[in-house]
Amino acid sequence: MSDSDFSAIPEGYRPLPEGDSTLLNDRTRSPKNEKGGNKRNTRYPDAPEPLPFPVIDNHTHLDFRDGSLNVTVQQALDAAAAVGVEGLIQVGCDVESSRFAVQAAKEYPNVLAAIAIHPNDAARLAEAGELQTAIEQIEALASEERVRAIGETGLDYFRTGEEGHQAQEDSFREHLRIAVEHGNAVQIHDRDAHSDVVRVLKDAVLPERVVFHCFSGDAELARICNDNGWYMSFSGTVTFKNSIDLQEALRLADPQLLLVETDAPFLTPHPFRGRPNASYMIPYTTRFMAEARAMDLAQFCEQISQNTGAVYGEL
Repeated sequence: MSDSDFSAIPEGYRPLPEGDSTLLNDRTRSPKNEKGGNKRNTRYPDAPEPLPFPVIDNHTHLDFRDGSLNVTVQQALDAAAAVGVEGLIQVGCDVESSRFAVQAAKEYPNVLAAIAIHPNDAARLAEAGELQTAIEQIEALASEERVRAIGETGLDYFRTGEEGHQAQEDSFREHLRIAVEHGNAVQIHDRDAHSDVVRVLKDAVLPERVVFHCFSGDAELARICNDNGWYMSFSGTVTFKNSIDLQEALRLADPQLLLVETDAPFLTPHPFRGRPNASYMIPYTTRFMAEARAMDLAQFCEQISQNTGAVYGEL
């Protein structure tokens, strides 16, 4: 294909020259679909129309690449800024990626950091007798000024069996403690564990700002979040045609508790489901959310921006 075939794709997200497979690191998404193992389309989608008011990507993983593209942090920020995404929260899932998040936030003024041990990693580390050491390393990073959230932490019953549930809960509670002691928000990973996540939250001392990252609940969980003042961050999954319960939750959510995210490079919005995701894709999800709530797009973006600032402070 000629360069003109990729002209609508941001510069850093275009295919590398043939034979060039340079990677930033080893954290890469599989080129195959999770279900069925079929090869995915790893071409990044075209850039969307810019938003009328700037927003922030509430949750992304710049250090987790898709395919063989070596996109720099600056290229990712430039592509996002061009479509009205003025900054992002870089999220850690283990000690290494949390350190990356802190360093990126120090070097780039439009990046803030969230740090944690992912619940699936918590179970694995506990089995190896290494969880407490990892949590101590996360806590040592929490005092950094550019760290504004502890997460993603929580419970994941999809990938971890019952034997790992207690370790996940212990880790979750420790992360909540760290968030409280350092005055940070908490970003929750909740997969197939809604009732237990709510149980832990109602039982624990909580930070002032609680965010359900990649909100995956239904109307009932949205009502619980409304009642408790917990933020709901929606990703591209809300745009999927079969996400009926999720879309109902979106319509019921208190507008002052709404956030938007990519969880890039995963969860790419419709009609690009399965392809690579990036912060510049936020406008697709944001437009869908505004339309679902029958809100003016500019007003909706402004509300999202205010909410994000209330959770994380200024960039």
